[in-house]
Amino acid sequence: MIFRKLSHGLLNTPMLVSFSKTAIQRFKTIQSLLEGLDPDAQPQACILPGSPEPMGNIIVFPGSFNPPTNAHIAMLRQAQHCEQLQDAGKVYAAVSKHTTDKEHVERPLLVDRVALLESVLRHHVPGVGIILFNRGLYVEQAEGIRAAFPAVTKLYFLLGFDKIVQIFDAHYYVDRDKALRDLFSLAEVLVAPREDAGARELQALLEAPQNRQFASFVHLLPLDASYRDVSSTQIRQDFAGHQQYVPSEVARFIRETGVYASPVELLDGTKRDAYGERVEAIKAIIHANA
Repeated sequence: MIFRKLSHGLLNTPMLVSFSKTAIQRFKTIQSLLEGLDPDAQPQACILPGSPEPMGNIIVFPGSFNPPTNAHIAMLRQAQHCEQLQDAGKVYAAVSKHTTDKEHVERPLLVDRVALLESVLRHHVPGVGIILFNRGLYVEQAEGIRAAFPAVTKLYFLLGFDKIVQIFDAHYYVDRDKALRDLFSLAEVLVAPREDAGARELQALLEAPQNRQFASFVHLLPLDASYRDVSSTQIRQDFAGHQQYVPSEVARFIRETGVYASPVELLDGTKRDAYGERVEAIKAIIHANA
């Protein structure tokens, strides 16, 4: 183990934040990839080392995974066995630097989030890879994949029902139909039910006159009703009341790091931010001898 000493303000005793050499090397690898993704550049996509090379039919599940939940795992497992995925195809979870790279306000750090997601996938949905993007719009991510991985034949984005509603919402566009034609020329969409919105609601959305021309590009991905109400937001806001909705690795990470906890006031009147101390340690370690 490698330790980083940090004072937490209680009797001036140091707190030790420890990482294994393997974890440190993984942080450095992930951070190097993230630093190579420029949100102002043309759409870019790259895979995390250890992920399968994208080719053939692939399914990409973009999200913040903050934190990864049992519903995320269920959706990825369902995607691995859906009819759109041919034998040679693969499934990927994906994180965009553009939408999540706000480390001064969002927790956990993006590098921490990707490392945790990798651990969850390895233990619960082996074979699922991770793609990193520099841009946040689906059409930009599709362009990034097409540019980086020419062996991909068909690309499907895996989304929750709330996201397909946003995709069809004219308020997000200057020219909605042109934007949607651009998107669906590059990718199709698999939609998982959310809360009370399932097959019937998706059919109604696609049968709306303004959406009919795009209906053939949108497909339902069945999902067990027990996962439809699982929310990362609920877990961040009330982990104690919702910890049953995350895999064991995530629950342990949340408990041990205090990532969603408020700073604690100590006996001397100072406040201790446990995850803030972890952030300080990670940033020092990944940039050491850079």
